[in-house]
Amino acid sequence: MDSGGASDPSRQVRVRFVTKLPAPLRAPPTSIAVPADLTRMGLSEIVNSLLLAASPDHQAQPFDFLVDGELVRLPLQEFLHAKGISVERVLELEYVKAVAPRKQEDPCPHDDWVSAVDGSNPRIWRDASECTHILEGHSDGITSARFINKGETEDRLHVVTASKDRSLCLFKFDTSVSIPKQIGAYKILRGHTSSVQSVAVDPSTNMICSGSWDNSIKLWSVEGSEEDGDTVSVKKRRTNSDSSGPEESQFQGSATSTFLGHTQCVSAVTWPERQTIYSASWDHSVRQWDVQTGKETWNMVSGKALNCLDCGGESSSLIAAGGSDPVLRVWDPRKPGTLAPIFQFSSHKSWISACKWHPSSWFHLVSSSFDGKVMLWDLRTAWPLASVESHKDKVLCADWWKGDSVISGGADSKLCIASGIEIVISQATRN
Repeated sequence: MDSGGASDPSRQVRVRFVTKLPAPLRAPPTSIAVPADLTRMGLSEIVNSLLLAASPDHQAQPFDFLVDGELVRLPLQEFLHAKGISVERVLELEYVKAVAPRKQEDPCPHDDWVSAVDGSNPRIWRDASECTHILEGHSDGITSARFINKGETEDRLHVVTASKDRSLCLFKFDTSVSIPKQIGAYKILRGHTSSVQSVAVDPSTNMICSGSWDNSIKLWSVEGSEEDGDTVSVKKRRTNSDSSGPEESQFQGSATSTFLGHTQCVSAVTWPERQTIYSASWDHSVRQWDVQTGKETWNMVSGKALNCLDCGGESSSLIAAGGSDPVLRVWDPRKPGTLAPIFQFSSHKSWISACKWHPSSWFHLVSSSFDGKVMLWDLRTAWPLASVESHKDKVLCADWWKGDSVISGGADSKLCIASGIEIVISQATRN
């Protein structure tokens, strides 16, 4: 078998372009000879030429290419040689739309660092730039924020925030206002003895969990009333411009349970299933917890202090985490007998501050880093799909927004939005 060897500009490979994209983007299925040293950009030019010949109205766009389920990120002949694939056969190249931002929105300035974002709801920032609500209640920096999907009308939203002031705040508000409105917390959750670093909401939205610099994880009730035993009512003067107005009720809640086991800061928590919580810590471990018993059921030591954690991918079962080195790691807790990561991505140049799975794709992630970059990843290649350099300082947080955008916040006091990211929904088993 001739596996290709080093790149030879005079050599050709016969390829057939196939795709699952709709008919206007389907090239003729016949095989053609192409230079063996083509990169994906050269292959994109050929596909666009074929599509333009079939339809003069076609607008050229970048594509990515897969061979046997793996993205091609090397010159074609080098890729075939690395994979031991003969250059003598007709190669089937599946092409998909390239995953990369097509537009950078104008940054949204803030008064200080943007340390937390949650892109699961599109209605807080109108037109990606207009602030509609200001949530007030903490006395120190906010470290984490999450929407609580209560299943109410689209105009009614609930949010929980965590802070260095050792508390969590619950807010509820109406999104139908036309001007920025200040909103005070309706419930304060106290019990941690140090900064609260992370918060997650359970799938039923009746509970939340938090991780803290006091090394503990605490569970809290979202609802609660004075009769519940974990909540008391206090009076608090209104925080809006009418400071002389009547006092309003504000509940204070205490934790319903506490999980102990970590030996340093619990930097991230996620609650993917009703009975399962995952946590990441500066003690280098990722742990799985049984919600009912409060017992640790899985403990994986990464060797690095961890800053972020998310659960997603195939069947929402993969764990991605990043921390005090430039490597984003992915584990599969379902695989018995091994604690080694199944994927490692190492293109960042500094600590990783955030990682999030795309909500509808098994393959795609976003990460942010103190190197000032946001990167898009696909499990089918070790190279980043795109590197977004919108920030002028450390990037502290990132998330997907509206399915086709990435939002990020940084030490440059800006919320940045990269939009026009086309991801074909992928939920097939990995090759």
